[in-house]
Amino acid sequence: MILVSGATGNVGSELVDALASTGQQVRALVRNPHGLALPTGAEPVTGDLNQPESLVKALDGVEGLFLLSGYADMPGLLARAREAGVRHVVLMSGGSAALEDLDNAVSRYMTLSERALRESGLPWTILRPRSFMSNAFRWLPQLEAGDVVRVPFADVPVAAIDPYDIAAVAAHALVNGGHEGRIYELTGPRALLPADQVAILGQVLGRDLRCEGLTNSEARAEMEAGMPVEYVDAFFQFFVDGTLDESEVHPTVQDVLGRPPRTFEEWAHAHADAFRTAG
Repeated sequence: MILVSGATGNVGSELVDALASTGQQVRALVRNPHGLALPTGAEPVTGDLNQPESLVKALDGVEGLFLLSGYADMPGLLARAREAGVRHVVLMSGGSAALEDLDNAVSRYMTLSERALRESGLPWTILRPRSFMSNAFRWLPQLEAGDVVRVPFADVPVAAIDPYDIAAVAAHALVNGGHEGRIYELTGPRALLPADQVAILGQVLGRDLRCEGLTNSEARAEMEAGMPVEYVDAFFQFFVDGTLDESEVHPTVQDVLGRPPRTFEEWAHAHADAFRTAG
């Protein structure tokens, strides 16, 4: 049995589908199972990862665990997993964990999560994906209003990755041996500016889309309206101060899966209906 946390998220939902499609027994950890559609072979289970004591039922019989970073009591959570008989944990972290910058809110929670896993005594694999291609869904409200997409950090290229590929690597690591003790840096096939992504999306949708960069003050105001200030500060350190480079392309998806990662164009085609609705 494999337990997938964040089972309704961008990566978790793809992972549940990937595991179930190969006949694996999958348990999808959710807070509210009502109305949740899961593939055949997957079952919902409730629990709160910030309260490890709530996971007794969720962890029963589980051998593989897909875990997100940043929970309040990561050591306690991992201790529960070890006591329940979990044999392998795949942790989704991020590229900023390598910085080990405990003064940066994003780097800190990823760094501490990785440290807790390494110290847990459990076999582990760590995934460090770069920005998700699915972040483009944030443009939907703007696309409903017109053909101009205004973005922060317009001059920063990123080798964004499709969550489908992150899930595929996670599934491979959970089902097959030989991935314990490995850190996988995950990227898409090429680095793109936001304007490049907008142009590709426009071609897929048949719309004449235009990308405009926000000033740093505009970007900060917009971001602070949707997330805590310490996280906004973290992203400004990454992409304005330049402490994090997400433009480097890594061959990991090809190495692990034997196929190249999906392109942004492929991601856009796969999700075009969501954007056409906005149009």
